[in-house]
Amino acid sequence: MAGHSKWSNIKRKKGKEDAVRGKIFTKLTRYITVAVKEGGSDPEYNPALKAAIEKAKAENMPNDNIDRAIKKAAGSQDADNFEEIKYEGYGPAGIAVYVSCLTDNRNRTASDVRHAFDKFGGNLGQTGCVSFMFDRKGILAIEKNDSIDEEELMMEAIEIGAEDFNVEEEVFEIITAPEDFNTVRDTLKEKGYEFVTAETSFIPQNTVELKEEKDIKNMVKLIENLEDNDDVQDVYHNWEIPDDLEIE
Repeated sequence: MAGHSKWSNIKRKKGKEDAVRGKIFTKLTRYITVAVKEGGSDPEYNPALKAAIEKAKAENMPNDNIDRAIKKAAGSQDADNFEEIKYEGYGPAGIAVYVSCLTDNRNRTASDVRHAFDKFGGNLGQTGCVSFMFDRKGILAIEKNDSIDEEELMMEAIEIGAEDFNVEEEVFEIITAPEDFNTVRDTLKEKGYEFVTAETSFIPQNTVELKEEKDIKNMVKLIENLEDNDDVQDVYHNWEIPDDLEIE
């Protein structure tokens, strides 16, 4: 499973999701706001907004919250102007870390991100130092249940353009090229499938294990500290997350 999805799945199993739901919704609202500002409020003519809405729904964001965010972004002329910034660096033992942010204060965000890297055994690098280690892909995860036939889902996904199909412990994971993501997502949705993950992501070309307990603890703290920042939308890395990882 892609590291980003695996991390989300671990948090879900450990009950972390409820504790940070408000923060997740804040990030999703920001994501929706930027999409509306850049392409308008009609998701049928704004692929970025459609993707933002699907991601919000996969995170169980209520429809009222989604509609409110769209209307506020469309109707406000003086709303905060967010810009997208990527930060690259190294976590404990040289783990590649790629951080995607939406911020209205570049200096604040840079300072916060740098502090997180420094505090937990890493260091912030220069643009381009790790991004080449990742490929942008679409990720769709569908929770396993008795009504879903694995082979049928796999064949349907591949027929409509999926690049890869993985069977994980609790989900079926479908990987697409970024340009095919919307088609695969929409077609599967029309067939009645529901997603626990529906987003474009950055997948590492290779993963690295951490051997030392101290490095594992620092890596967990680094990811959690970054994710706790409202300006940080996503944290990508090439850490091979252990199957038995426990999040306190």
